[in-house]
Amino acid sequence: MAAVTRPGDSPATLVPAPSGGVSPGLLLVIGLLSVIAPFATDLYLPAFPTMVDELGTSASGVQLTLTAFLVGVALGQLIFGPLSDRVGRLRPLLVGALLCVVASIVSATAPTVGVLIAARFVQGVAGAAGMVIGRAIISDLAQGRAAARAFSLAMIVGGVAPVVAPVIGSVFVSPIGWRGLLWVVTGISVVMLIAVATCVRESYPPERRAARRPGRRIGTGASAGSARSLLSWAYVGNTVAFGFAFAVMMAYISASPFVYQTMMGLSEVHYGLMFGANALALMGVSMVSARLSATRSVPGLLGTGLGLNLAATLAVLVLVLSHAATLWLTVPILVAVASLGLVLGNATSLALAAVPHAAGTGSAILGALQFGLGALVSPLVGLRGERSALPMAVIMVVAATIAFVAFQLGRGNRERIPAGLLD
Repeated sequence: MAAVTRPGDSPATLVPAPSGGVSPGLLLVIGLLSVIAPFATDLYLPAFPTMVDELGTSASGVQLTLTAFLVGVALGQLIFGPLSDRVGRLRPLLVGALLCVVASIVSATAPTVGVLIAARFVQGVAGAAGMVIGRAIISDLAQGRAAARAFSLAMIVGGVAPVVAPVIGSVFVSPIGWRGLLWVVTGISVVMLIAVATCVRESYPPERRAARRPGRRIGTGASAGSARSLLSWAYVGNTVAFGFAFAVMMAYISASPFVYQTMMGLSEVHYGLMFGANALALMGVSMVSARLSATRSVPGLLGTGLGLNLAATLAVLVLVLSHAATLWLTVPILVAVASLGLVLGNATSLALAAVPHAAGTGSAILGALQFGLGALVSPLVGLRGERSALPMAVIMVVAATIAFVAFQLGRGNRERIPAGLLD
């Protein structure tokens, strides 16, 4: 097996080049690992009013169950990502998956809102292991265009889940209730644990872990290169671009019930169809991105996606400010969501390519930013009430602008990105 030299390597830190890349089966499992958070977040939202009565609490008490989960996800990525750089990917992934199953069972059977809040926090911490380590596994096994393609394909599952989960929840909340919806999340957690135990193998060789252990001085060798790479614009720029592009989607998801149903007057069925159309568009563009990454520059694909996203969000803002018929918003919103198919996978690939010795830590920071911004954006879109799309439009434009500018800054620092991604 040929050895590969990465930025910051000394001759003693050469690592074997991965063979075989990422199989379709493993990609499917990694995609599954990324759906637990959106389903656990969005699936039970329609049941909030019922939960207030059944648990004898307030609306804010129920809201805390969601906040606790999102905080747990952000914190969990910062725990499991660096840990996987030190001890390997598989053991932390198995521990996280098992703990997620236990926490999911406690959530579904919680007798009080206090127990539910605590269980949801643990569920978030544990569920984060799959998301952060899944990205690191791809980075371990594939480089260059192969990694960009793998991330884009994995994002098809992970990117569509936040869009379809609210629709599924609205359909099943009446027949099975909020506990039934949380049992669905438990079922997904069980499938995730089985998939990890049967399909995932260790991808991070011991010789690369040694450079990350506490006994190794940070100022020398690969550890110093890792610290520098995490502060490089190649990493920071693409990570910020990913996080704020995801914030665009979270602003859309959070405001969509008010925009489509309250303002446009669509029924629940038509609301679901609109959500479905946007999800299919995102999936389709993600598949196109995976195919194009074999022949096109990955930064070029990412720049195109961010440019389309910014133009679409500006169109949303112009339509809102001009008091155009709300129905016209469906077109630029569709473009804004679909363009993320060119963004999320490619930004992840470029960010983690810049931190080859610290893929777990790099993935953790990326994921923590993603869900931290999601938690911040979601309540802001309703600042002017349920009949105004202006907060959504402003947040989408601001987030899209930051993502575009950060990418341009990161693009100017290419020395840590493999040449194969730039051609």
